[in-house]
Amino acid sequence: MKKLDNSGRRRLNLFVYLTTFVSLLWSVGLISKGIWELYQQFNIQTGNNRTNIPDFAAVPNIATGVFKYGGSTAWAPLRLVVDSVIQSERPELQLRYIQPEKKPPGSSPGIDMLLRGELDFVQSSHPLSSEEYELAKKKGLSFQQIPVAVDSIVVVVHPQLNISGLTLEQLQAIYTGKIVNWQELGGLDVAITAYSRPPSTGGMVDFFQTRIMGKQEFGSNVQFVPTTTQALRLLEANPGGIYYGSAPAVITQCTVKPLELGYKKNDLVAPYQEPLVPSSECPRRRNKLNIRTLRNAEYPLTHYLYVVFLQNDDNTVEVGQAYANFLLTTQGQKLITKTGFIPLK
Repeated sequence: MKKLDNSGRRRLNLFVYLTTFVSLLWSVGLISKGIWELYQQFNIQTGNNRTNIPDFAAVPNIATGVFKYGGSTAWAPLRLVVDSVIQSERPELQLRYIQPEKKPPGSSPGIDMLLRGELDFVQSSHPLSSEEYELAKKKGLSFQQIPVAVDSIVVVVHPQLNISGLTLEQLQAIYTGKIVNWQELGGLDVAITAYSRPPSTGGMVDFFQTRIMGKQEFGSNVQFVPTTTQALRLLEANPGGIYYGSAPAVITQCTVKPLELGYKKNDLVAPYQEPLVPSSECPRRRNKLNIRTLRNAEYPLTHYLYVVFLQNDDNTVEVGQAYANFLLTTQGQKLITKTGFIPLK
């Protein structure tokens, strides 16, 4: 085989360099294309591709009449603050919140009611599941979900419990019944009572099961209560109790203590603004949400709030889309901030 001289070797090296450079450019192009497509999908999903509408008065294409909606109890502060302003400023649109007859209210029961034609749109605290998409498909229907705010699940205990934080693995062990006494976690010798809303309510519970429980079931030590209000009352009277709820609903409460959470013991993240306000100083001072860590999803139990509606019925699309557009206006996002939730923008 003929050996290459210096000139030949230089030409070969140049060819290799050029080939590598072209391949690199091609790879960068593909990556850039992928990033751009992901960015576009994110914009479409979050509604950032919509025109920036300043206030409720400027929202177009409003359906007129009385419309029924339902869903997540985590949305209660939004219904109290935001929905009342919408109906005051746009009286042509009247909203009626409807609860299920035989189940506690929640995201999943609301989505079931939507599919049965009992609601015009749903306020959900979890993204639609593959099973829910499949149910809609079998009925010849299709969903649309639009995120409008950021929420987080916060774990709370009795104020006197000498535990400041948990890993997600420890939290799972509590709710599966593997850890039954706070002494096992360095706390007092007190039996653990884990409270939760029923799995049938969906939303927050679905997110907790997916994120914390995985494929494991709730343990026999878990007591199911219909509402967060009832759970907080039980927790106030039980030094060994633990509960998880929507951040705005539990962070500011005087009767419970929010916990730091994380993947490792030395990397726990507080969902509240530090330092922690002790219950003895409440209600003069209250704990506040740590907006930065929640919006950046540094806190591990952060998720979106969604408006869910059906695409097939023109009237339903109008009111569901319009309601989401109200919440995505500058005015709507400011009102969301007042309710304790985190706006998207």
